Amino acid sequence: MSRQCGAVALGTLASILAAGAACAQDATTALDEIVVVGSRAAGRVVADSPAPVDVISAEALQAQGFADLSRALQVLSPSFNYPRSATAPSAANTRAVSLRGLAPDQVLVLVNGKRWHASSVINFNNVIGRGSTPTDLNAIPLSAVARVEILRDGAAAQYGSDAIAGVINIVLKSDAAGALVSAQGGVTDQGDGQNATLSLSQGFDLGGRGALTVAAEARYRNSTNRAGVDSRYGRVTNEQGDPDSLDLAVSANGTYALTEGVEAYGYLVYDRRKSTSPAQYRAPNISVLYPDGFIPHVRLNLDDVGGSFGLRGKAGGWAWDLSDSPGYAKAEFRVNSTANGSLGAASPTSFDAGGARYFQNVLDFTVSRPFAVAAGANLAFGVEHRYETYRIRSGEAASFAGAGAQGFPGFNPPQPVDADRSAFSAFADGELSPVRRLTLGAAVRYEHYDDFGDATSGKLSAIFKATDVVSLRATASTGFRAPSLQQSFFSTVTSQSSGGVLVNVGTFAVNDPVARALGASALKAETSRNLSAGVVLKPAPGLTFSADVFHIEIDDRIALSETLSGPAVAAVLKAAGVTNASQVRFFTNAADTVTDGYELTANWRRTIGLARLDVTAGYMLVDTDIDRLKANPVLPNLPLLATSSIDLLTKAQPQNKFTLSARAVIGRWSLDADLARFGPFRAIQVAGEQTYAPVTTLDLQAAYAVTDRLSIGAGVLNLGDAYPDKIADRALSQGGSIQYPEVGAVGTNGREYFVRLTGRF
Repeated sequence: MSRQCGAVALGTLASILAAGAACAQDATTALDEIVVVGSRAAGRVVADSPAPVDVISAEALQAQGFADLSRALQVLSPSFNYPRSATAPSAANTRAVSLRGLAPDQVLVLVNGKRWHASSVINFNNVIGRGSTPTDLNAIPLSAVARVEILRDGAAAQYGSDAIAGVINIVLKSDAAGALVSAQGGVTDQGDGQNATLSLSQGFDLGGRGALTVAAEARYRNSTNRAGVDSRYGRVTNEQGDPDSLDLAVSANGTYALTEGVEAYGYLVYDRRKSTSPAQYRAPNISVLYPDGFIPHVRLNLDDVGGSFGLRGKAGGWAWDLSDSPGYAKAEFRVNSTANGSLGAASPTSFDAGGARYFQNVLDFTVSRPFAVAAGANLAFGVEHRYETYRIRSGEAASFAGAGAQGFPGFNPPQPVDADRSAFSAFADGELSPVRRLTLGAAVRYEHYDDFGDATSGKLSAIFKATDVVSLRATASTGFRAPSLQQSFFSTVTSQSSGGVLVNVGTFAVNDPVARALGASALKAETSRNLSAGVVLKPAPGLTFSADVFHIEIDDRIALSETLSGPAVAAVLKAAGVTNASQVRFFTNAADTVTDGYELTANWRRTIGLARLDVTAGYMLVDTDIDRLKANPVLPNLPLLATSSIDLLTKAQPQNKFTLSARAVIGRWSLDADLARFGPFRAIQVAGEQTYAPVTTLDLQAAYAVTDRLSIGAGVLNLGDAYPDKIADRALSQGGSIQYPEVGAVGTNGREYFVRLTGRF
């Protein structure tokens, strides 16, 4: 299957190359884009980057019919994956993104080149990114984005912890242009999922000394439901689909020249999200309050605020930058339409289940300077201090008493969770061109964490422009990812499906006596070794092509352990006095993995008369396998990771992906088509392991400029009404009503329609 997909992708890319070779002049190549990531040399363009970088413009993002940033990127970047988990309240509301099939928290997210904070919510359900602390891209309003840069390479030596798989840099609008107002509404083919988005951005000139851009966005989406008939009751009892959600976001980004050589800059983003997600159906015998059974609903209120404020300038030939970047995420959980069976008829039906808070502050200072050495050189140094805090607020007593509230027993850590840590780092980053066509790079970074120690990483890179048409590039690097505070201290009890049966599963912190008695130990940092090599071709004006291969080894991967059960577990829980959980899991450095793959991209741009054409194609193939699996040091018969957890770590994301995007602007018309083929993936859903077939989606949009300031558009998403395969052994759980997997890449909404009105002033 992989070879067949690769042949299709190569054939498509080859046809684009052949078409482009016959094209005329005056095309603007995407490789002329100046990027922030990948190099600290000023003015570096994509074509000169020693590592692959995708640059996705605001125009391309806004041409999609998607209201959120992650879904738009999903069909535009072949290495980017955005699994759309539906029913898990944590994963459905802080949906994680990933690169190259690795974990969501192995991707570093920057905004305007500054580290953005992680979520306070950890994904503890059986979904992609299980056990990871994701970064929520959808907290950033799409209307505020100028472009997105995706560095597909290990970059921990350049940017610090988390950049094992790559870096996503979101660049915000910062000009004094006029206003952009957009209103969009949509619905699924099934008549649910009604959604509306209203967005605004406005640029202001600051007296000729700078500019300020403000943006605001409101996004509402009604729930969808693709659950089937429950064979036990002959009716639909469950819910599976997108949650009800409302996002309100605002942002500001600007610069102001204080003196001739010093500029102040800053941005601020705030997002407020309210959503309601279903838990699984509870049978009539669970609570006397619901004689016909019930579905608990988890209300999640999320607040994300982040920004960066600083000064930059030049002195003595050196460019300097001093900034402070705070970020704060808060999550509050409430369980409604539920009951605590241990309280009988006296149980409330709504519970405050507690919440979590995460704060990060990054203070950094960098200097950089070009040198007239050989054919050119650049040198950069920097220091950084990062401070983090993580807290869990317990729920009300009734939410965790006895068996706890159905759907989401309230937070009640055995010990209060109020953790903090500091990390200091210093780096040096240099580039040298010994001759005009060759650029060599080297970077080294040292970091010290006050909770687990030191880490040093390095990177070497080279790019050689053999001719004006062909460039060769390669990188070799080491990297690391520090265990997050959330992974070190998170603790909760939640209802999970285990072999088709709902049970209460306790997630215990690694320092908890229960976890230690079952094989947990203090977490270590993940370490990685990345190798990549590629070629960049510019065979004709307006036509670019790149091909890159990569090899990534990761030791001591941090994952949520297998859910442990049995007599030994029951004895440990009884000795600890734990009565509201029968199974246990914890975080562990249980596996070393190896990831191999390659990526192909092509872009062709051409203007023919009044028509402007832009075609982009991409293909990625990735294969991740376990290199070494560690045994449980305390109870060898209980594996730290088994098939279910290993699949989520290695095979639950599409093993290949093909994207093809075409845009034509002809007079007042703009036409867009986006094709995405998501390859096979594998996971255990109830009891048996299943391989899911590839899924292909096609999105179409047409827009017409009624005047120079007003345009109308309409489109259809997932024209073919594609769904993932149904769960083969679904009959073993919930009467077969949960039909679709929570992993892969394609959600369960099917075909959708939208209309949009846009004004420019």
